[in-house]
Amino acid sequence: MSIIAQYGDVFIILASIFGFFMAWGIGANDVANAMGTSVGSKAITIRQAILIAVVFEFLGAWLAGGQVTETIRKGIIDPTLLTEEPQLLVYGMLASLLAAGLWLLIASTRGWPVSTTHSIVGAIVGFAVVGLGFDAVSWPKVGKIAASWVVSPLLAGTIGFVLFRSVQLLIFENRDPFAAAKRYVPGYIFLVGFIISMVTLVKGLSHVGADFSFIESLLISIAIGVAIMVLGIFLENRVNRDKKRRGDSFGFSSVERIFGVLMMFTACAMAFAHGSNDVANAVGPLAAVISVVQSSGEIGKAAALPWWVLVLGGGGIVIGLVTYGHRVIATVGTGITELTPSRGFAATLAAATTVVLASGTGLPISTTHTLVGAVLGVGLARGMAALNLRVLGTIIMSWLITLPAGAGLAILFFFMFKGMFG
Repeated sequence: MSIIAQYGDVFIILASIFGFFMAWGIGANDVANAMGTSVGSKAITIRQAILIAVVFEFLGAWLAGGQVTETIRKGIIDPTLLTEEPQLLVYGMLASLLAAGLWLLIASTRGWPVSTTHSIVGAIVGFAVVGLGFDAVSWPKVGKIAASWVVSPLLAGTIGFVLFRSVQLLIFENRDPFAAAKRYVPGYIFLVGFIISMVTLVKGLSHVGADFSFIESLLISIAIGVAIMVLGIFLENRVNRDKKRRGDSFGFSSVERIFGVLMMFTACAMAFAHGSNDVANAVGPLAAVISVVQSSGEIGKAAALPWWVLVLGGGGIVIGLVTYGHRVIATVGTGITELTPSRGFAATLAAATTVVLASGTGLPISTTHTLVGAVLGVGLARGMAALNLRVLGTIIMSWLITLPAGAGLAILFFFMFKGMFG
């Protein structure tokens, strides 16, 4: 207990610095993934992507990120095994933040879209097994998380494939694609608003003083979906048929401009979904350190999360996106398959739907895997020739390296902190 009392302020300062570093990595790598399809399809600019990320990442974290934060904070390690030596949990969480942040820095400089979830979960499991013992890890929970990393890209890829095939059948194979786009795109806009609202409300907003029944959630979500659809109709009515382009007798360029309007909404949905799931990767370990220090070493005691923790996480994410995000945006947005607004819409909505569904269950899934899976699904709807298999191979290789890299660095830093303070 004396170590916690003696170095409590130092631990919180270090956790805040490393948490900010980790959040910077999430912004440089993961938010760039989330915005890659929107920027890559030229539906929005980098500046617009940053503005959208600032607002909706924070809202997602605040309104729907609580359950994932709890999983990262105390779901992976059995806290009862640390009651005698709570400082070991502090060392481990500090080591995990620093290890995951460092790996994300390396990956971002290379332009690899790796998983921040893989990085932090791998780091926590790594220090726990070596520093605390094999039994310290809640293996059933880790098994569920690992299974979700396989299921989420498959689910997102399937949804993306179905969505883009519906766009092809309803709009691009229509006699007048432009008129068909004007008719059907409002329905897709309604879908975006309805799905995000429904998952958020059903999961529960009791921590912000709002708790709705299923029927109430359904009615509110329909109302929000309709309101967003009306806004979308107003915006798409400003898009006119482009008759100047030669060789575009079907008006496909005009159709893509209508989908550009839709991409504004799916980009917001993706940022919200990402905030609800991945901000916890930086905030969760920081929350665990603050909880142990504030309770004077009592493990598992409920402690209120200070307001500045989310601000620190959100600020780090935005700075990471601004300073380094362009490298990963290039890989996801243009490297895997050629994206247009219509293809980008299908990929982004599929990924956002998968991520918010997972946030509702508290599973920290990989946004990176989900989005790449969705982009693959859309690419497959156009045939295997549409995919850049070399870039895909590099991405998968970087995924495989992430878990052992995060675990190895965390083990190294864990013993370093143990030697410094112990």
